[in-house]
Amino acid sequence: MKTPKLFFSICIALLSFISLNAQQGVISTYRNELRHEIYRPAGEVDGVQKPVKNIILMIGDGMGINQLAATMFTHDNELTVTQIPTLGMVRTQSSDRFTTDSAASGTAYATGKKTYNGAIGVDPDTNRIANIPEILAPLRIVSGVVTTDHIFGATPAAFFAHQPQRSMAGEILRDLPDGSLSFVAGGSVETFEKVFPEYTEILPQAGFTVLHDYHAVPQHHQSDRIAYVTPAGVPKLIKDGRPDFLPVTTRYAIDFLSNKPSEGFFLMVEGACIDTGGHANDLETVITETLDFDQAIAEALKFADKDGETLVIVTADHETGGMSILRGDISSSELEVCFTTKGHSPVMVPVFAYGPCSDRFRGIMENTEIMKKIISLLKK
Repeated sequence: MKTPKLFFSICIALLSFISLNAQQGVISTYRNELRHEIYRPAGEVDGVQKPVKNIILMIGDGMGINQLAATMFTHDNELTVTQIPTLGMVRTQSSDRFTTDSAASGTAYATGKKTYNGAIGVDPDTNRIANIPEILAPLRIVSGVVTTDHIFGATPAAFFAHQPQRSMAGEILRDLPDGSLSFVAGGSVETFEKVFPEYTEILPQAGFTVLHDYHAVPQHHQSDRIAYVTPAGVPKLIKDGRPDFLPVTTRYAIDFLSNKPSEGFFLMVEGACIDTGGHANDLETVITETLDFDQAIAEALKFADKDGETLVIVTADHETGGMSILRGDISSSELEVCFTTKGHSPVMVPVFAYGPCSDRFRGIMENTEIMKKIISLLKK
């Protein structure tokens, strides 16, 4: 009789554990040993009321305020992004859902219009909406996109494509040649060969120099357009050995665009894999990917200080994981968090701004207002 009782007791304990987990969420811990040098912007041009020539929009996919705080706490209590004094908050709801996805949010940032979850560059009636690069092209302002995701990923796609569903990878990539991007970087050859195999002919016909080594970008600055396509799959996670692809390619993109014969440039940089960590309820991925994104932010701020006419905007499309911070130790870089979902959450996300007219990004705003402010500043 003891065996059934023991089995029953174990079952009760297991059910209690499952019930507790269901109520409290998934607990994840991490001790961070990665370090990078913090860039402290000079501040000489920050908030100055003068014309803006260039804008760099940096989107941390899934990066809510707690993802930033967690990364900061485990990195000696500071990041490059936390050196930016101008801060606001962004509401992220889509046209049909309280909780947005990356497609609807990316479209809101790219076009200034709310749309339904899954939509890429189209409105709720699937009508095409002009995006930032398309609006700026007639003004002789060049544009680029850098991402650690697939090039057809929801956020980068919103800046060049117009398709009713984010799952339409082939159709999205076929929008790239006719789009208004002069520079694009992301994954991957594997995907291109699967859903857009004719890219090796079509992209060069559209003026793109196609590269598979991001370190080769500086050797092709005379090209009209550059498409860096990762050689195999999406770039790895930082914890799986991804090198300095994001910060280095951000710098290369800035150098390429700023040296084009133009009236200025717009660049969108996405740290896509913060979202991956949120969906997996994996604190290590959240922190290491946010650290990598922070280094890309440093590259943008360095250029802004040197250039004097560049505005840097750092934000997120949404928060992922419903992450809350339970406890930690700044001195040992240890942290324990609780994820309450494997999906997105509807909470507001931060927006930081540095450079001329950065004060336009204070307060609480809709995600659609970011695009409208960008266009207003560059048109002036």
